Amino acid sequence: MQKDIELKVSPKVAADRNLLLAASLRDKALKGVAKVNGLRVIRRSIDARGKDVKVNLTVRVAWGDDEDVSGDYKPVDFRPVAADAPEVVIVGAGPAGLFGALRAIELGMRPVLLERGKDVDSRRLDLARISREGIVDPDSNYCFGEGGAGAYSDGKLFTRSKKRGNVGDVLSLLHQHGASEDVLIDAHPHIGSDKLPGVIKNIRETIKANGGEIHFSSKVTELVMENGKVSGVRTEDGREYRGPVVLATGHSARDVYRMLHSQGVGLEAKGFAMGVRLEHPQGLIDRLQYHSKEGRGKYLPAAEYSFVTQVEGRGVYSFCMCPGGVVVPAASAPGESVVNGMSASARASQWANSGMVVEIRPGDFPQYESEGPFELMALQEELEKRFFKESGDSLNAPSQIMTDFVEGRDSKETLRTSFAPGIHPARLDQLLPPFISERLREGFKAFDRMRKGFLSDKAQLIGLESRTSSPVRIPRDRETLRHVCVEGLYPAGEGAGYAGGIVSAAIDGRRCVDSIHASLNGVMDE
Repeated sequence: MQKDIELKVSPKVAADRNLLLAASLRDKALKGVAKVNGLRVIRRSIDARGKDVKVNLTVRVAWGDDEDVSGDYKPVDFRPVAADAPEVVIVGAGPAGLFGALRAIELGMRPVLLERGKDVDSRRLDLARISREGIVDPDSNYCFGEGGAGAYSDGKLFTRSKKRGNVGDVLSLLHQHGASEDVLIDAHPHIGSDKLPGVIKNIRETIKANGGEIHFSSKVTELVMENGKVSGVRTEDGREYRGPVVLATGHSARDVYRMLHSQGVGLEAKGFAMGVRLEHPQGLIDRLQYHSKEGRGKYLPAAEYSFVTQVEGRGVYSFCMCPGGVVVPAASAPGESVVNGMSASARASQWANSGMVVEIRPGDFPQYESEGPFELMALQEELEKRFFKESGDSLNAPSQIMTDFVEGRDSKETLRTSFAPGIHPARLDQLLPPFISERLREGFKAFDRMRKGFLSDKAQLIGLESRTSSPVRIPRDRETLRHVCVEGLYPAGEGAGYAGGIVSAAIDGRRCVDSIHASLNGVMDE
């Protein structure tokens, strides 16, 4: 027989298979069972709300004549598309684009994937130049290139966008292409910046092996419009690619927004969030989150946190928390100071970092309202240039000790940091607009009340955290996912303003391809 049972055990028991087998036999659901033939962990989460940290598990056990405890994972059987398969043009090889391309193959369509940046290996060299030499290639950086902004990140796979599509499908595809089975098990799964590039390369090979096309260094500069309908795209080198267009260019492709605007494609300003990257010693976060002077000990992972509060009508919250991670320079063009965070699969660095950001809505900065749909993008650009100029036109980022920020005073020194280009003391509380800095100040006080010791002189702020999501939305029809006015154009993912993170963007790209398939079938049926 076989049964799934719920267990709440200590971290030590969760890490030891023999202890876990013994714990399962003590569960009332297995009363009378003398021996378990097999055990598999199906779900896993950490409950650190109390001082006695527990691990919640769903385990599948088999006994009697049954030894099968296989999981629910089933790989997709990809097959080459037909020679005359309809083509779909996908602009951008981030999660929305790559998973949209996989979905196209599943549905018998040929994806033609156009990526302005380089393949994931070549891109790695350009990232090294950013940190070592301060040189930012506008087409190959932490935002642009194969894998998108998520390729060199923590690889967090947690999403709340479960109503939009099947999260399990995306996680299963990631596992099929090389991600650990843990992504199917953990409540907050992650892959890691050291593992994601390999997964992305495997996805690329699946696309190519089954008839899809991928073109790197192919920057789309124009939509091909015919009778008010998008029939393809034109790249910088003058080539044209025909078919319905999935536009999945990410949240930092400002030139794409301006191109769309110039061609009469309707856009609108979208609220997003900005602030700073906050860096603590990981050991301090471990002690706070696990309620232990000894920290996480032998069996627990580097601790995470998530904070949110309201200050004067706007959300203040942690964003993209990277336990055991590093802060990275995430500018997508020269002359910008932008930071983000990432961590490897082991999450083994001595630092924890997180974006600490304030919600911003259209109308919050009236001086930019004349910019129309680019209202908040203009604010974003100005602040990134301000931080860069303050740094002496370099990527050496301004920093302020957390307690000094809250008290409104100079930091006489900087703390040790993971940020490779280096940091220098600066008044971030003055560099940021009061709308942001005053809310951050109160937010930090609130977070310290939630977790005493979080507000610390051992932590520092590094700026500017400005790429949390897109400040522009490309409006689309709720049912068909096509642009509200322009037929043939399917805005997808973070850059369209309809996703936030690897999984939600991947789901959105798949949904757009589903919509194209349904539309083509409708036309063919007629």
